[in-house]
Formats: sequence, structure tokens, C-alpha cells
Amino acid sequence: MKKIFLTLSVVSLIYLNTTAQYAKWTTSGLVLDNGVVQRIIQLPAPEGNFLTTSYKPVSGEFKYFRPSNADFQFEANGLTYSGKSNWKLVNVLSIKDSLQGDGAAVVLISSDKRIELTLKYLLYPDLPVIRKSLIVKNLTERDVSLESVDVEKFNVTEYESHTFSWIYSDYGRRKSIGPYEGNVQDALVIVHNMDWEAGIVLGNEASGLLKRTAVFWDAAEITCGLTHKNGRFPFRKWIKSGDSFETPQVFTMVYNKQKDPEEILSSSVPDFVRKHMGIRLSVLKNKPTFVYNTWHPFEYNINEKLIMELAKSASEAGMKEFIIDDGWQDNYGDWGINTQKFPHGLKPVFDYIKSLGMKPGLWLCVASASTKSKVYNEHPQWFGRDKYGNISNVQNGDSTDIVRSACLSTGWKEYIKTKLVSLASDYGLEYLKLDFAVVSSPYVFDIAKTGCYASNHPGHKDQHESMYVNYERMWELYDELHTAIPNLFIDCTFETTGALQMIDYAMVKHAEGNWLSNFQGDMGEKTDLRIRNMAWWRSPAIPATALVIGNSQMQDTGWEMHIKSIAGALPMMLGDPRKLSPEDLKKYRLYADWLQKMEKTYGIMNFRQDLPGFGEPAEGRWDGFQRINTDSKNGGIIAVFRQGGIETNRIVTVKYLNPATIYEVRLMDGKLLAILTGEELKINGFELSLPDLYSGELLEIRKK
Repeated sequence: MKKIFLTLSVVSLIYLNTTAQYAKWTTSGLVLDNGVVQRIIQLPAPEGNFLTTSYKPVSGEFKYFRPSNADFQFEANGLTYSGKSNWKLVNVLSIKDSLQGDGAAVVLISSDKRIELTLKYLLYPDLPVIRKSLIVKNLTERDVSLESVDVEKFNVTEYESHTFSWIYSDYGRRKSIGPYEGNVQDALVIVHNMDWEAGIVLGNEASGLLKRTAVFWDAAEITCGLTHKNGRFPFRKWIKSGDSFETPQVFTMVYNKQKDPEEILSSSVPDFVRKHMGIRLSVLKNKPTFVYNTWHPFEYNINEKLIMELAKSASEAGMKEFIIDDGWQDNYGDWGINTQKFPHGLKPVFDYIKSLGMKPGLWLCVASASTKSKVYNEHPQWFGRDKYGNISNVQNGDSTDIVRSACLSTGWKEYIKTKLVSLASDYGLEYLKLDFAVVSSPYVFDIAKTGCYASNHPGHKDQHESMYVNYERMWELYDELHTAIPNLFIDCTFETTGALQMIDYAMVKHAEGNWLSNFQGDMGEKTDLRIRNMAWWRSPAIPATALVIGNSQMQDTGWEMHIKSIAGALPMMLGDPRKLSPEDLKKYRLYADWLQKMEKTYGIMNFRQDLPGFGEPAEGRWDGFQRINTDSKNGGIIAVFRQGGIETNRIVTVKYLNPATIYEVRLMDGKLLAILTGEELKINGFELSLPDLYSGELLEIRKK
């Protein structure tokens, strides 16, 4: 994540500036306005409340919020502070970030003189987004416990908004009527009133288990920030005397004149995430286009001879990246090479992989060690403790298991960083799959077996604080790995993030991908449906190329549909390519080369949108996706699937192209289906026939 540069050295009421690009202020008010969205804030003058009095699109009507919104709320040592508390205004400053963000920071002091609070607001060009964080400074002489933080807190109008608002939770995909309290999967929530054709998007950039978004839950309010102290995984941060803590950012978008919130989900949301959030995929020059991973069916049973054979067949199939999964090491923790399996070490193996034209990658767990490992026995102080004081096993929650969990707030972080940099440098790795639980296990449901209870670790004071700190140390580790190895693709698995199939904005700012799931077994169209479901559920709120979906195998019956389905996420296959016929290997290479060509021509790995008129993948229906470059508008790909639907023909329309530009629609083999303008593709579309009950097509949309 790019740093926001802000200097706050003012101790009295001094106005150095009165304007920024998107902010203007006086002694009593702050106006945030980028020509698309406007927010008006009542400042203490010089003492009083700090309230958002208006937040709306610049044009048109917007009726969601009351004229006196609390703006924020948190607890410090059990005392509640919000915008409706009494504050003294210290200063307002212009701030920027390195991603075109521009806005203002407001510095306040609480009436009890215990807290200095800085509220940072950033706006971005041509988007209806305001991004916000809080900096809480402890002015007392003792430690302060910060809890129950709502970075955004809006008071909504009575009756109509409660009754007629749809709440789109779970990455903006699950529709319900409130009240609603979010969970770990709510990186993004949309509140949409179909009568008003208006709503608000709530994007939560907090890590993993610690994000909370609530709509009409405790009151007629919409809140977004960190988990509350009565939640399942409570957030807590101890702030020492004189120290400050900055919360994760929250972004909100208000909109109107929209019948369907999926429009903003396929446009403004991914535009902001791609261009201005600071995600790793936007930095990475060369993105993976067709990945092979050894995990299934081989699991731990790999060796030098097998890997060499698999690499040869995978290269013949056109694979561009080759990842060796678990089973290569002597133990978890020391990360030496198992010389019985790899008598010549890994270097000749990786040299061979690179000689075949593939980028090499390797699996490790980032915070686990075997009880037999040297590091575990020499540095027990680096490992987490359970509530009884024993060294813990967060991954499995079982003290009898041979694995133990390290705490990243100790010397473990530097130790594992050194190991990872050394391995990557020695073997020229461009992909690291970093696995296993760090804060919480997806497979252990006892919340007492979460985090670290040690009282003598330098980074945290108690178990609740350890959860936040371990996430932050992991993100720091990833950032340092990227500094050392700039072209590195980090696959941070759902086990590492702490919940089943979880991915969020915190992760995509520090890692490129997330191994989301394990769908295995030769289940034909059922596997394909699961893949497309998972990709649809989490995109376009989350960048599609960050979605690593396993475990489709190369030799499965109907493997071509696997590739077509996975083309909507990060294309990755497992299995045994040695079992493929020469004809199938040639077919594979056609897909691999076509996907790489589409990426080079259109940059498709930066984009994915919903295909108009095709909804959630489901049995008995058609579904599809777009990967159109909405920046250049020179084209991209689309995919259409018949999942047992009764129709054999459907009209397909495509959005986000230049209306007057002429485009060709072609099948993968180059066959021309249609020549239409961007406007015609959007309004009229073209007809596509899929005669088989379970089938699909990948198509190219290219500028003529």
C-alpha cells in the first residue's frame, strides 16, 4: 500500500491552507467535492460536534442520510467518542496520496483532552468515492485500549430506507432486507433502494476477521470499520502514551439514477480498486496467464523424477508457470530440501523448468513449524501461546499435531523473510504460494483457539491485539518480499487469511492472489459450475486475477470446459499432464497461447465485468462474463456458458466499449461471428448458438 504523506505538528488553531484540489474549508465547515460526489462536514467552531451534514452525488436527488450524521465512533478505555461528542478543532490540512487521492485531514482534540483525533478524507478523479481513515493519538499518561471502531457512521432517514433498501452483502452478491451485521466475507456491501434508484457502496479495507459492516443493525445507521468488542473476533489495539494508531481505510460511494447496483459493481468499484487502491496486481507488470500446480493428485508424494516429467508435459501443454506444492521440504520451519526426494537439490529442477520456458514457483507455509524442526527447538519464544500458556497450533487447533504456529510479532518475521528471499534468489522464483493459518484456522471453530495469548511478545499485549498485529506483520513481510523480488507473485491462501474462501482488499494490497478453494474430483459440469460460481461471487468487487481456484485436473473428462470456466479468474490447472494424448497437448497449447495473446493485446487480467443479461451461474441457466479493457476500450474477451438451460440460442450484448468504434466478434479459432459498433453490441448484441446442453465458448472482441 502506498503511504499517505501527512505532517501534523500543529498544537493550536492555525490555518495554513483553505483549499485542496477536492476540498475547501472555513473555520466552521469542510466541503469535499470532486465534481462527482460531495460531502459537507460541520466543523467544531471552535468547539462542538463534528458532523457530516450532507453526503450525496453532485447532481440529482439523494435522500438516504439525515442532516446530522455522527461520522465516526470508537471506544477508548471504555469511553465512547463520536462526531456527536464535544471536540476542539486544531487544524485542517490538505493531504494527498501517490494514487491521485486528494482531500483534507481534520485534527481534533476531545473535550476531556485524552484523545487527539485526525480524520483523513481522500477523493479521486471522476469517481463517486471518498476514502477515509482515523488516526487516534493517546494524550494520557497510560495505555489506551482502542475498540469498537466505526470509521464511517451514517444516520439514515426513518422508515423508507429501512423497508425498501436491498442489502447486497458477501462481496456485493447476496441480496436481503435488513437488519444486517456483516461478517468476514464483507469486503464490500451495497445498500440499494430500488424505489429511489439510489444507494451506497461500503468498501472495508480492514484485514481478514477484523472487518465489520452493519446496516440498520443496532439503530437506523450504516456503519463500516473494525469489529466491535462484543463480536466473534473483537478488534483491540493498545496505544501507548503519546503514540498514535491509524485505522485501516474505508471507502464509500454514493450513487443515484441506477436501477441496478450491479452497474456500479462492474464500473466504479473495479475502476477505483484497479487505479487508486494500490493493489499489487496493478503494480505487477507480467501477470500469470496459465499456471500449473502439483498439489493434486500428487499431494506430498513428489520427487525429482516426477517433477521433471510433469514439467516436460506441462510445457508441451503451453503452461506459462509451474508451481511445486507441498512435499519438497525436509520439514516445516527449517525449509531444507528433502534429499531423499530431490537428491540433487532443487536447483537443477528449477533450471529445467526455466529451460522449458516456464516461470518457477514454490509452496511454503508462512507461520508454521514442525516440532522436529531446528528453528522450533532453538527459538520457542517465537511461537504463539494458547490460553493455557502452551505453544499453540492455530492451523489445526490440536496440541497433539506436530505443527506449531509462529507469532509474526516476534523474531519469526525476520527469520521467515530471510528464508523466503534466499529461496527465491537461489532458484529464480517468480511465484510463492504462502499457506497455513496465521491468525485463525478455517477448520477450527473454537474462537479461543485464535491469535496468540503470549504476554511477553513485543508486538501485542493480549490475544485480541495479536490478531490485528499478526495480519499487519504479514502484510509488512509481503511488502518486504516484493521490494526484494519486484516481479514476485504471492499467492496468499484462504487458510492464511483465516476463513473459508476468504479474500479481501487488505490482502490484494499486499499479495497478488489468493488460493480460494479446492474443488476436486472428475465431476464434469459440476466442477465447471463451482468454478464459475466462485469467480462470480467474488468479482468484480475483488480483482478476478486474484482469484486462484483449485483443483481442476488437466486430464479430467471435459477439461476444455475447465479452461473456459477458469478463464474468468486466474487460469490454473492441476493434475497429471503426462496422461494427455499428443492431440490434447496441442489443444492445451492453443488455449494457453490464446490466453497469453489476449493478455498481451488487451490486458484482460486487469479486468472482469458481469455479462449483461447473464446472472449468477446456476443449473438450468446460461451464464457468462466479460474481460473488456475499459481503459483503452480496444476489446477483450467474453465467455458464454449453457449450464443445462433449455435454450440453444441466446442474444449476447457487451458493454463498456466505444459506441462509435467498429468491433469484430470472433471465436477462438478466428471464425467471425459479427461486425458491430460498440453501441450495437450494447443495445442489440449478436446471436450465439450452443447446441450442447453443457457447453461454453470463449470469444474475442477486437477493434476492427
